[in-house]
Amino acid sequence: MQSKLVGLIKDILTTLIIVGVVAGGGYLLTGTWPFMVAVQSGSMEPNLHIGDVVFLVSPEKKEIITYLEGKENGYKKFGDYGDVIVYRPNGDPSRTPIIHRAITFVHKGEKIGGYVAENDGYLTKGDNNPVMDQPLLSKPVKKEWIVGVAVFKIPYIGYFRLLFG
Repeated sequence: MQSKLVGLIKDILTTLIIVGVVAGGGYLLTGTWPFMVAVQSGSMEPNLHIGDVVFLVSPEKKEIITYLEGKENGYKKFGDYGDVIVYRPNGDPSRTPIIHRAITFVHKGEKIGGYVAENDGYLTKGDNNPVMDQPLLSKPVKKEWIVGVAVFKIPYIGYFRLLFG
């Protein structure tokens, strides 16, 4: 009985160490936490699907290229011009982060269509959405609100995570 308990404790400790090494290593490599997220909505289809797991890096480690910049220089990520970012709307940690494409960077007071930017930041939009996120979902996205820049995906393996989350 005692040897089974000792074996169980060893197994639990080994598992915790492995999880800690993976989590710590992921953070050290990417500079952000979480360093991977599961796509929860269809707003980025056809380029990112519900259940795709997307790996992120800190915006400190990767320059964000907007849709407009990407269109000028031919830079594409996930099937369209520019980078995809994960951000907390208005910097609010209680809100679910959004994964959308950075369309352009605006400065406070700048007019974009009928919208006047309330602060410096990125205007964002889901690839499958008819309108930009600003001002409906968030003010322009400040750099400090960005969780990470999407760098690659693994299709559909995040469904398991979404079932429990």
